[in-house]
Amino acid sequence: MKNIILGKTNISVPAISVGCMRLNSLDENGATDFVANAVEKGLTFFDHADIYGDGECEKLFAKAMKNAHIDREKLFIESKCGIVPGRMYDFSYDHIMKSVDGILSRLETDYIDMLLLHRPDALAEPQEVAQAFSELYQSGKVKNFGVSNMKPMQIELIKKYTDFDIQANQLQLSITNARMITNGFEVNMTTEGSLDRDGSVLDYCRLNDITIQAWSPFQYGFFEGVFLGSEKYPQLNAVIDEIAQKYNVSNTSIATAWILRHPANMQMISGTMNKNRLADICSGAEIKLEREEWYKIYLSAGNILP
Repeated sequence: MKNIILGKTNISVPAISVGCMRLNSLDENGATDFVANAVEKGLTFFDHADIYGDGECEKLFAKAMKNAHIDREKLFIESKCGIVPGRMYDFSYDHIMKSVDGILSRLETDYIDMLLLHRPDALAEPQEVAQAFSELYQSGKVKNFGVSNMKPMQIELIKKYTDFDIQANQLQLSITNARMITNGFEVNMTTEGSLDRDGSVLDYCRLNDITIQAWSPFQYGFFEGVFLGSEKYPQLNAVIDEIAQKYNVSNTSIATAWILRHPANMQMISGTMNKNRLADICSGAEIKLEREEWYKIYLSAGNILP
């Protein structure tokens, strides 16, 4: 399994993070088998959030770890907090502290390796975030910190009040949702792709050694569907299938390889609960696409090169 260095740490982690948002689609035996299989493949990084399954995914993961006799110390577990579904986002000190205690209880662990703030809170007081980070770190409950779906200046505002580095930023990225890449190509143009909607977050993260964790790597739109095999993207699928045949892998492997080929050394968050598809994702992490292949895939998705 390809590894990367997480943020500004010296921690080596798998380039594939196992996303646990759909873990509760499995029963306890299925979850145990899935988690054990992932660890056997070298996938020891697991991504959670307190809202996944309304907390049931974290509880199920704890049972799976116990049933499979997996050593907690061999895993890197991250979780996220801040979303109060359907009501608000909340980065207040009280909410962060209460959320982490809930996460630890459900995961049946004394600490998590990284806590991410889950989407920006317009009413956030960065001083309160900083206070929460400090107390969580000093108590040993959280070892590292990150964010999700944040622009550079939102991260800078947090950094102004804390000495803790932001190690990761979870951002939506796929071949068909590549806005952070297109606006880098179409600079100073009037095309749709030239619109900078994220404050050049890709370049910012690279400049500041913040690991981009790419979520929904196989989706188009906002959870509208998977582009692989979709009638909406015939040219893209034809190109992916052609390249997949060359490497003797699946289309899933090539879509994975496309993201991990970027020199930002991103970490891709898988969302599948299917062991075979997870194996295909792992295969993709071992492939380094040729430059021309990467661009051919990019163009086949309807993107342009000015």
